[in-house]
Amino acid sequence: MNFIDLAAQQRRLKPQIDAAIARVLAHGAYVMGPEVAAFEKDLGDFMGFGRALSCANGTDALVLPLQAWDIGPGDAVFCPSFTFAATPEIVPWVGATPVFVDILPDTFNIDPAALEVAIATVRAKGKFTPKGVIAVDLFGQPADYPAIRAICDREGLKLIADSAQGFGCTLDGKHPLHWADAATTSFFPAKPLGCYGDGGAVLTKSDADWDRMDSFRVHGKAVKTDLEGQTFDHDPKYMNMRIGRNSRLDTLQAAILIEKLKVFADEIAARNRVADRYADGLKNHVLAVPKVIEGGVSTWAQYTIEHESRDSLMVHLRQQGIPSAAYYPIPMHKQGPYAGFPQPNGLPVTEAKAKTVISLPMHPYLSEDDQDRVIAAVAGFNG
Repeated sequence: MNFIDLAAQQRRLKPQIDAAIARVLAHGAYVMGPEVAAFEKDLGDFMGFGRALSCANGTDALVLPLQAWDIGPGDAVFCPSFTFAATPEIVPWVGATPVFVDILPDTFNIDPAALEVAIATVRAKGKFTPKGVIAVDLFGQPADYPAIRAICDREGLKLIADSAQGFGCTLDGKHPLHWADAATTSFFPAKPLGCYGDGGAVLTKSDADWDRMDSFRVHGKAVKTDLEGQTFDHDPKYMNMRIGRNSRLDTLQAAILIEKLKVFADEIAARNRVADRYADGLKNHVLAVPKVIEGGVSTWAQYTIEHESRDSLMVHLRQQGIPSAAYYPIPMHKQGPYAGFPQPNGLPVTEAKAKTVISLPMHPYLSEDDQDRVIAAVAGFNG
């Protein structure tokens, strides 16, 4: 049994993906070829609004908005500690300071009330200037964006929706970009929408932000707004207006993602059917099955339950040939490089959940027989 079965999806799409790869090999534009722009358009169309900017990976997708907004030294960016390292690590990249905020005990996403306290505490101390919030759509479901957006508006903060695990999730029928200033995602192979290598994207409603991020992703190249009123007869990529990075999505990966995006909505529906079946089978055998925010639709990057004997359960499952994973056993604020960053009023919920959460096999092609094996193994655990 696979934790995530990428081969099953490949079997479904193999003819289309083989043809897409062959087209790229035929035209030979391996970097920023026509499929990249086509995929960016498709991604924006999937959201129904906004513009997509592809990049090399989901981590770069997070830092590009911070660069576009000139967030830097002396600034504070608020984010959860119960997340992958990519969320906080990009804040020091631009010289700013991550401030860790506790999570809600049921959805594991950032707690708006704790966010308000953290912002007030940072303002009162006066060492840093609050500038932004990164809300993570952990395990596939949307954060409480209406509440977080209201706080950001009141405090004058930018909002990033880190949808690396949750791209495609909705709240009251709306994608996180409805509330966020930028939404980011990762195309790492194990993500709900993954490629066969690495990749990422930022979605934005601002043409000006898109242009600045386009510059930053390609070595700070000059973009249209930079060239207004100037005469420059050469390729603008040799006129560098800012210090950028090299963060382009490979054309081959864009071609693959075009085909994967065509079935993505169907796969989200299948993931939700698997999740519903898990909930019915497991609800009486664990501390908690996942709770999705009211009005929310998750993409179920992970199916994460809580169990009081998490580590023993993992051993039990492994002995029966069932893979599992613990996300995230050491929260970011407990790890050396991040331990010195602010964490106003502590993170008690984060620290408690890190000891109980366990993720089970989850993907759109999980058979009912395999799911029954997982449910029976968890139900039969007496540790």
